[in-house]
Amino acid sequence: MSGYGDDGMPPEGAVDEEAADRLVEEELRQAAAVLDPVPDALRQLALEAYALHDLDARIAELTFDSLVDALPVRGVMDAPRMLTFRAEEVTVDVEVTEDGLIGQVLPPQSARIEVLGGPQTVRPVTVDTLGRFTSRTPPAGPFALRLRTGGAVIVTEWLRT
Repeated sequence: MSGYGDDGMPPEGAVDEEAADRLVEEELRQAAAVLDPVPDALRQLALEAYALHDLDARIAELTFDSLVDALPVRGVMDAPRMLTFRAEEVTVDVEVTEDGLIGQVLPPQSARIEVLGGPQTVRPVTVDTLGRFTSRTPPAGPFALRLRTGGAVIVTEWLRT
């Protein structure tokens, strides 16, 4: 215990030095906030990065996207976008329409799903006993899904609508 007396307590002047250090640190924070504020775009990026702070989350890989993988059907205009994500044994099928999202978790299991659209845009979606879910709000801009199944957390890749 370097810097401490035989009784394990800091010397008298050390307590005053710690308080002075905290005061100087706070003054420096306030000066930086005024003289060199964090740009709004950087703050937004930091918030978006924190929104995905689940370090133990598994990433669900996009294995099918109807915009890329499907053959066009003659006469069908404006077909819904079909997506399939896979993370090990869990598959998530999603249909993206202008009315929202419809999907199913396979194998059917209880899960909580959140539609992510940014740091403040998290919409919970209920999943029934067959693994089916519906979101009545179509994603605006980039979106991802976060699934919580038991102890596992699965996050899909981010996609644009």
